[in-house]
Amino acid sequence: MTDIAIVGAGLIGRRHAAAVASAQGARLAAIVDPALEAGALAASLGVPHLETLDALLARGPRPGGIILATPNAAHVEGGLACIAAGIPVLVEKPLASDLAGARRLVEAAEAAGVPLLTGHHRRHNPLTAAAKARIEAGDIGRPVSAHVMYWICKPDHYFDTAWRRAPGAGPVYINLSHDIDLLRHLLGEVEAVQAMESAAIRGNAVEESAVILLRFASGALGTINISDTIPAPWSWEMTTGENPAYPRTDAPCYFIGGTQGSLEMPLNRLWHDEGRRDWWAPVSARMSPAPETGEPLLRQVEQFTRVVRGEEPPLVSGREGLATLAVVEAVKRAAASGGIVSPAACLAEAVP
Repeated sequence: MTDIAIVGAGLIGRRHAAAVASAQGARLAAIVDPALEAGALAASLGVPHLETLDALLARGPRPGGIILATPNAAHVEGGLACIAAGIPVLVEKPLASDLAGARRLVEAAEAAGVPLLTGHHRRHNPLTAAAKARIEAGDIGRPVSAHVMYWICKPDHYFDTAWRRAPGAGPVYINLSHDIDLLRHLLGEVEAVQAMESAAIRGNAVEESAVILLRFASGALGTINISDTIPAPWSWEMTTGENPAYPRTDAPCYFIGGTQGSLEMPLNRLWHDEGRRDWWAPVSARMSPAPETGEPLLRQVEQFTRVVRGEEPPLVSGREGLATLAVVEAVKRAAASGGIVSPAACLAEAVP
């Protein structure tokens, strides 16, 4: 058994704790969070409750791995403490609240030889694996274009917490990073970004909507339309059933087109014209068998335990999280400047 401690007992920390408690090969070691509610959570799960990461690292025996689910601004400090202690750490996305901090974290982990993972759990979803296999098998031909929809309505009380109204807490950092990570995973690196943002509805200091253009190194193009103030069925949360807290819809939210066909996700439906490549040819849909089921956070924890034991490399390393964050940073810079921004240039400028 691999002992895993959870640092941060907010919404995602609680889901990580439940995943660890259910995962094969993992055992929940402790809940770390100063909030009173965290103590109640630890008691309900029958594990120790500590208020700080320092307290966890000072007690023995230390856990085999740590999942860091604290607010974004605390990721670098907490991650560096885990690395200094030689403990593999899975950091919830985004890896940091700024690119320089994320780069510092990644370089420290690589220099120390300590596994650093990024919590982009959607890569662990069998739906993602099925789509990637179809693309790599050439089912859609050469990828040409992609479109992602993320329209969801966060309730007013969500913003009662002050940091959620502040820059860095909008859907671009909090939600879009997952979608960008999946597009990178499916289609390769992004080399150029354009974007526009708006906060016209709530008037907070953080964006609530954004429209983004992407150019991939392969020559493929992509668009993303994201908002957290629209009641709608088109988002990964609503369409995949990944998180039971969200009501599920049967709509697609990702569209990936190539020279031989187009793919809807998460429905895993392939549209094609039998290779005729003719707009007058009938287009039909071909469905593959439903992918194997499995909760992505649970799969992520089980993969983390195998990484801790040295059995395999991370599916989503810290460097992968850094590359995704560089695209997110490029989105923010492009929205602010109105120009075309290179993620690679953003990363090169981010000096730890």
